[in-house]
Amino acid sequence: MDSVKNPSRRDFIAQSAIVGAGMLFSNRLQTKNPLPNSKFGGVQIGTITYSFRSMPGSAEDILKYCLQSGIGAIELMGDPAEAFAGSPAGLNPPMTAPLPGSQPPVFTAEMRKAREERGLKARGWRETVAMDKFIDLRNMYNKAGVSIYAYKPDALGERNTDAEIEYAMKAAKALGATSVTVELPSNTAQSKRLGDIAAKYGIYVGYHAHTQATDTAWDEALSQSPFNSMNLDCGHYIAAGEKNTKESLLALIAAKHERISSVHLKDRKTKDHGGANMEWGKGDTPIKEILLLMKKNQYQFPASIELEYEVPQGSDAVQEVTKCVAFSREILK
Repeated sequence: MDSVKNPSRRDFIAQSAIVGAGMLFSNRLQTKNPLPNSKFGGVQIGTITYSFRSMPGSAEDILKYCLQSGIGAIELMGDPAEAFAGSPAGLNPPMTAPLPGSQPPVFTAEMRKAREERGLKARGWRETVAMDKFIDLRNMYNKAGVSIYAYKPDALGERNTDAEIEYAMKAAKALGATSVTVELPSNTAQSKRLGDIAAKYGIYVGYHAHTQATDTAWDEALSQSPFNSMNLDCGHYIAAGEKNTKESLLALIAAKHERISSVHLKDRKTKDHGGANMEWGKGDTPIKEILLLMKKNQYQFPASIELEYEVPQGSDAVQEVTKCVAFSREILK
């Protein structure tokens, strides 16, 4: 493994990143800029790495974007964390646009092959990697004022080994996260498997759903383990239409709040209105009502900004996430 063959190079990269973050932290103090604080009215507003998918995506880049947009907490996806920690799979290139309808990706045969090869390349590393670089990453983020509340590595699927899943749990703990996130599996044996392993580490598994979301979609997983939880995407829920309404969404949050580890916020039109992702305030997702419900009842789970609408010409992902932070602050202040 690379960590054995060339430890000095790996250590140099990690140490350089930490020094760089320390300089950034020091510069913020010297210019009297406060650390980022995106907790308003007791509601933690964060974001997910995916919001910055159109931009370079190293762990250092993501931290810079958080600071620039005033974000103090994040759901960190696996790619930047694993690359920082020395994964042989490296970083995926940036994505320029969201998938049509914000649905789970549909892979061609060529794409599936490349993804499988990349996963196999990372498997042995995941099964044996030490957690020291993940702790370094946590410290780098925390020193700059950003906490990591959830971790989403591509290591929690049916094809992943138990050792890979245990890696995900251990890495989440090392990063300071309280949950890992993954798509809600259609195979209930998989959610049972994940819940059982999660219980060993005291880490929640937050299951994310797209437009298959219903009020009962998570019930089986939640019944299988106290460590199975909901990563409720409010925009996808609304875009599903049918029985999914503004009123039913708010009722679902109120009823299941103790089993929600985090929510995703995006503004989507309903199915009847086309289901499109919109700039915040222009869609049908009741973002204001969701945030005020969280504030009123002092729910402790974070709300992740997931930027999915098309970035306007002349802007970029950081500027748009900044707008979403301001939108949230105005509601919760």
